[in-house]
Amino acid sequence: MGLVQGKLPMRLKLIHGFGAVAFGVKDGGFLFFLLFYYSQVLGMDAGLVGLILLAALLIDALVDPIIGYLSDRTYTRWGRRLPWLYAAPIPLALMWVLLWSPPGDVAPSPLGLLGIMVGVRLLLSACEVPSVSLVPELTSDYQERTTLFRYRYLSGWLGGVLMMVLAYTVFMPGENGLLTQDGYPAYGIFGAGLMAFAVLFSAIGQHKIVANLPETKPTPFNLRDAFSEIFEAFSEKAFLIFAAGGLAAYISQGMTFSISNFLNIYVWQLDRVSFDWAPSWLNGLTAYPLVLGVSVFGMFMIVGPMHHALGKPKSAAVSSIIAIVLGLAPYGLFLAGLWPPVPSLASTALFFGFTVFANMFGVVLMISATSMLAEIVEAFEERTGRRAEGSFYSGNWLVQKCATGFGAALTGQIIAFSQLEQGADPALVDQGVIGAIIITFAIAATLLGLIAAWWLGRFPITREEHEARIAARDALRVAHKA
Repeated sequence: MGLVQGKLPMRLKLIHGFGAVAFGVKDGGFLFFLLFYYSQVLGMDAGLVGLILLAALLIDALVDPIIGYLSDRTYTRWGRRLPWLYAAPIPLALMWVLLWSPPGDVAPSPLGLLGIMVGVRLLLSACEVPSVSLVPELTSDYQERTTLFRYRYLSGWLGGVLMMVLAYTVFMPGENGLLTQDGYPAYGIFGAGLMAFAVLFSAIGQHKIVANLPETKPTPFNLRDAFSEIFEAFSEKAFLIFAAGGLAAYISQGMTFSISNFLNIYVWQLDRVSFDWAPSWLNGLTAYPLVLGVSVFGMFMIVGPMHHALGKPKSAAVSSIIAIVLGLAPYGLFLAGLWPPVPSLASTALFFGFTVFANMFGVVLMISATSMLAEIVEAFEERTGRRAEGSFYSGNWLVQKCATGFGAALTGQIIAFSQLEQGADPALVDQGVIGAIIITFAIAATLLGLIAAWWLGRFPITREEHEARIAARDALRVAHKA
């Protein structure tokens, strides 16, 4: 049984979800700005930065299962997760500041940048893995788990969108503002404070519910046993199917987000589009995160009904295909000469229209996949007698980090292949360069999206199977107590 029976209180949904703001701040920084900052502003080679991102993620991903395993085995009067949520946020904030304010305001060495990135990601894992592992502990209800993930994704996206709006309007404003270095340190400081506050506030708000001594005391830590249990958890059939689809979905997401600033500036030239009726700070580029915010609210409205009508696996598959079609349609029309002139109000409005719906279904895909993972916990418990929320969600992070690392590295290679020059003026970039970026991006996005739809649509645990498993487990526990 979950810690909360029946419908979850709205207060708990909001407080639990708010902790994901830290993840949104990190994701926005890493996927939207980091590659652009270190390559176009600090002058590092884009391909090299992409490879450093990949290396950092791979190192971090190998450590994540240990963090999940240790979280599962933490035994304190505050429960298994809270000690991590209290210990990690402040060091995370300090490392985040360092990432955006390198010593001497010059690009660090490749090894130095790798060390900073690894530090940020490990500390974020120490916040996010225990936090998301609370979902199957709080409730065993199929739909309520989806609800918790809705609030987590909404909070994470709003945190990322807020940082994007502030980046475009306060920290790096104006035409070519992203190409100047002065605002990035302040961006890092504000984001660091927001991440620490979100994690600590969420932990404190859930303290009374989750601060309980675990039912069983784990055996002493043994590294060999740890890897044995982690390997057993990752061998679960449903997890392997999830990992195959999730890997493709996360690679696509990492590539799409990390290339977005290049596309927005060099293809759509959003920073050169103004609105006569709007305040001076609002232009096409600063409006872009607001459009993403609208898409996330749209997701919040449709994901529950989709899961109710189609189930989580079919919702993921359908959403992946819709996101591919709507996300790539503007680029196809642009290359075919059927798109309004760029930059223009008509071009920007039409691009935003496609973006709202493409991103909405892209987020539905991600929520569906992540929510599926919660059902694997009980399937594994039924087979082994053990719960391993932390191991499975660290496995999700392993898949996600490896994949987004490949996605960011892929963006670096796309930019390097296109021969886009550092600090190039968007109005003067050769159309052959633009075409190379678009075509290589579209091919990769299509292949990855179809792979994600194929595997996630074949996830083997249905709602009916999950509910039958929960009922059998609870009946067995009642019988044992009697």
